[in-house]
Amino acid sequence: MFYIDPSQGNYDGLPPADLILITDIHGDHMTPAVIAKVKKPGTTIIAPEAVAKTVTDATVIRNGETKTIGSWTIEAVPMYNLKRGPSEGKLFHDKGRGNGYIMTYGGMRFYIAGDTEGTPEMRALKNIDVAFVPMNLPYTMPPEEAADAVRAFHPKIVYPYHYRGSDPKAFEKALAGSGIEVRLRDWYANG
Repeated sequence: MFYIDPSQGNYDGLPPADLILITDIHGDHMTPAVIAKVKKPGTTIIAPEAVAKTVTDATVIRNGETKTIGSWTIEAVPMYNLKRGPSEGKLFHDKGRGNGYIMTYGGMRFYIAGDTEGTPEMRALKNIDVAFVPMNLPYTMPPEEAADAVRAFHPKIVYPYHYRGSDPKAFEKALAGSGIEVRLRDWYANG
């Protein structure tokens, strides 16, 4: 069992994690109390260096690095803003601080983007089976921009996630006819 960015939601009754991946330092990506709740002895936590300052038992993986954990191969992909930030000259997510991840298991490649815009690194991805892409303004990108980035690396299946305040149907419409299967889920069913 693995968890990505355990922070919000109800984990009661769910099995403990063998593997935890954390993408960034913000509270909606890591909450130490929730991490403590879902881990067990022997749980491996993979995180960028900035996260390891808080989650001190994490194994650090930097952008561009690859680690093998059991049957999983985990590649850290840069996640960052190109233009969006809280003020002129400042970005919400600086390049090199956080990680998106490509997880490979049994020949299947899964991409979890983290909080990012459609970076050159994302657009250059190859052979992704299933992608999870954010589209929550002002922190990442709007649905149409997310769809444009997804068209560039053309996964077989894509789930928009972390989209509070954005219309996932607009994302789906922007990918119509692309041959990419869009799967919509209610990511905010409990809040």
